[in-house]
Amino acid sequence: MTLSSETGQPAVAPLTTPIHPIQLEGFGVILQPMRLAHAEGLKNAASDGELWNLVYTSAPEPGKETAYIEAALKGQQDGHMLPFTVLDAKTKKVIGTTRYHDIVTDIARLEIGYTWYAKSWQRTHVNTACKYLLLFYAFQSLQANVVGWRTDIINHTSQKAIERLGAKKDGVLRGHARRRDGSIRDTVMYSITREEWPAIKKALKEKLAAFNNHNPA
Repeated sequence: MTLSSETGQPAVAPLTTPIHPIQLEGFGVILQPMRLAHAEGLKNAASDGELWNLVYTSAPEPGKETAYIEAALKGQQDGHMLPFTVLDAKTKKVIGTTRYHDIVTDIARLEIGYTWYAKSWQRTHVNTACKYLLLFYAFQSLQANVVGWRTDIINHTSQKAIERLGAKKDGVLRGHARRRDGSIRDTVMYSITREEWPAIKKALKEKLAAFNNHNPA
């Protein structure tokens, strides 16, 4: 183990694989690199539940899907985001989106966020499947040291979903960001470390085994 000469703490290697668009697939979902051609699909997914009316979601309002994708791709070009469009593997229908963001290569840290799914796909296997694929790629391929999440303090559904993954609550950033309605939110921060990943990977695979048992190849 290499130690920092200044702190005596383990040195952290940078992400070992350059961040680049990649398709992830498994457990009934496909995470495709986001592209402009997904605009219509994202429009339809966001319309399932009119998700833009929720103050804590990033889902685009009708007619703003192209701008939403362009902003995500700009973040990708600048090296701090990697956006995905989520598809149902069976129908190839767009059902939502998620992304890596706040990527800090030299300390091997990234966050997962900007996640939303059509209402009819919420509370299904989809979120667990997507998070497993993203965590697996982050820790196994990118060699991430920490994967984080942030969510609105009033979004209790999101907090429970993150906690079910096994992430630990790091704390609350008060007065941290502005919601889409203009109000100021407190942000709850979570994370999973490389050391915690093996146990979490095992637990998530056990949860997803039920999906495979009911959906044989």
